[in-house]
Amino acid sequence: MSFAVSLLAASMAVLSPVAGAGAGAAGTGGQGADVSAVFADPTGDVLRAVTFDPAAVPPGARVTVTERTGHDGTRVHLRLYGIQPGRTFGAHVHTQPCGTRPEASGGHYQQVKDPVQPSTDPAYANPRNEVWLDFTTDGRGDGGASSSVAWRFRPGEARSVVIHEHATERAPGRAGTAGDRLACVNVPFK
Repeated sequence: MSFAVSLLAASMAVLSPVAGAGAGAAGTGGQGADVSAVFADPTGDVLRAVTFDPAAVPPGARVTVTERTGHDGTRVHLRLYGIQPGRTFGAHVHTQPCGTRPEASGGHYQQVKDPVQPSTDPAYANPRNEVWLDFTTDGRGDGGASSSVAWRFRPGEARSVVIHEHATERAPGRAGTAGDRLACVNVPFK
């Protein structure tokens, strides 16, 4: 375990702390993904953004996700419009694309993978090893967050952003958990 923690610490550097609406830049204007979508019910063959809880994330609400990479890592920005107002949500990059069921999006993307899944060990489930995008909406239901990490996604292993029921927990045995999956947006991360 201590080797894995040492490896994790050695492989990551925090560009800036991630709290709430997030952090500093990770490079300047590099390549990355840009997605703008409207949430819809999870039906059909082509799913861009789906909602599993229409009270929290109603069909017709909008989402944008941008990714920028640079010499010092990756920055992901999430912005939502028209979801439940005055509420704190968790959000993370996940390993699989959105599907017709919430669990289709797989687990959180981790730069250093926890050998025990689902991961709730703070040595792995933390905002330096995952992309956490927790946010609180305003009175109109608009909100967003940014996260910067000192690494780039492995090709094909980061496929979506999932909106969760509540802010992300940090305690051992609960680290990285944020409740039910309320909505999902597919993102072609680089």
